[in-house]
Amino acid sequence: MKKTLLLLSFITTLSFAHEGVELGPNGGRILEFSKDETMHGELTVKGDKFHIAVLDKNMKPVTINEQTLTAVTGDRAAPQKLTVEKDAKGFVLPVVKAGEWLILQYKNTTEAKAITARLEYNTANCEECSNAEWLCKCKPETEKK
Repeated sequence: MKKTLLLLSFITTLSFAHEGVELGPNGGRILEFSKDETMHGELTVKGDKFHIAVLDKNMKPVTINEQTLTAVTGDRAAPQKLTVEKDAKGFVLPVVKAGEWLILQYKNTTEAKAITARLEYNTANCEECSNAEWLCKCKPETEKK
């Protein structure tokens, strides 16, 4: 009986879990591109492309010069490297499949140490805010209490 209740509790927690992520000025998901929160990436989707705007600590756009970004997805045993292109606002890369992880490595300069950001591209809709889970504005259940 205790095992059944524990399992039921675990399943309920998973089914009602929310992302509770920080959203940027364009409504995209904020990813940390620094250890001290002075550089961010705002991930948005337009068509079949991810667009990543680089933002400073005040969430203002940063001019793209020396910055680099690499991206991989897929199975850990056989990761697939994605083609990343620069544009005036940041970086553009193909959208990954729903449920896959996107692993990004950002460098502010060619000599800088890479900062890794990870995102599970969960496209299921949140029942509370109706956004895709990867853009869910709801606070996680543990923060609500």
